[in-house]
Amino acid sequence: MAIGGNPVFNGKTFRSAARGTSPAAYGTTTFAGQSALNQQQLEHMYNRPAAGPAETGRMTYDDVIVKTILSIAVVLVGAAIPVFLVPGLAPVLMIVGLIGGFVLGLVNSFKREPVPALILAYSALEGLFLGGITMILEARFEGIAFQALLGTLTVFGVTLALFKSGKVRATPKAMKFFMIAMLSYLAFSLINLGLMAFNLNDDPWGLRSADFLGTGIPFGVIIGILAIGLAAFSLIIDFTSIDEGVKHGAPQRYSWTAAFGLTVTLVWLYVEFLRLLAILRGDE
Repeated sequence: MAIGGNPVFNGKTFRSAARGTSPAAYGTTTFAGQSALNQQQLEHMYNRPAAGPAETGRMTYDDVIVKTILSIAVVLVGAAIPVFLVPGLAPVLMIVGLIGGFVLGLVNSFKREPVPALILAYSALEGLFLGGITMILEARFEGIAFQALLGTLTVFGVTLALFKSGKVRATPKAMKFFMIAMLSYLAFSLINLGLMAFNLNDDPWGLRSADFLGTGIPFGVIIGILAIGLAAFSLIIDFTSIDEGVKHGAPQRYSWTAAFGLTVTLVWLYVEFLRLLAILRGDE
């Protein structure tokens, strides 16, 4: 499960990959050692249409879309196991998916080259986790899964539209604020987890259930809205990195890295919506 920002994506990853691409990847040809071409051959060369990204082995938006859809599809298949096949094992599968997904998430994040099998394995484990936690919360709060899914798709759609319009960008100044907010959120999450682990707070949501400044609003609602905002901005970072990767001619294999990064962020966003909705509906 993603609890922090998305370390998978940064423009440097794709730019450095692009710099390592051979001249042939850009559709250029070196004629060292060959005799001069005759006029007819030259005319034939220059009259040919330029090779597109697909022909030169570079990453394209279509590559990213296809691999992201595949990764999300594997998440859904994994989620279907505790939801439809073995609902009685939902708590166990949730823990297996949580731990396994966390481990593979770290492995994939720090690998220099993307490994499709590991990325799809991560997706499957995250599916087990999401299916398990969704079943548990759906049993108490009917309809919460649909609400969380709708919220996730809405934020994704709005964020993508804002990015494409050019109104929102991951500027250096915005990135500084994002990192500060992300580290603060991570620190709060670790403290809250520690208090719950050592039974210093027996509430199901820990400090998130505390009253915020006597307003009657659970502290978790404020934190949840902040976390959803951070996840939305993480999507902007993802889109920016993909855009830079395509423009800088990153190798086609890095479309798997892009798909993995988007999957991490979408899983995080869905979990935040689930938790926020559960806190809001806690009195049911």
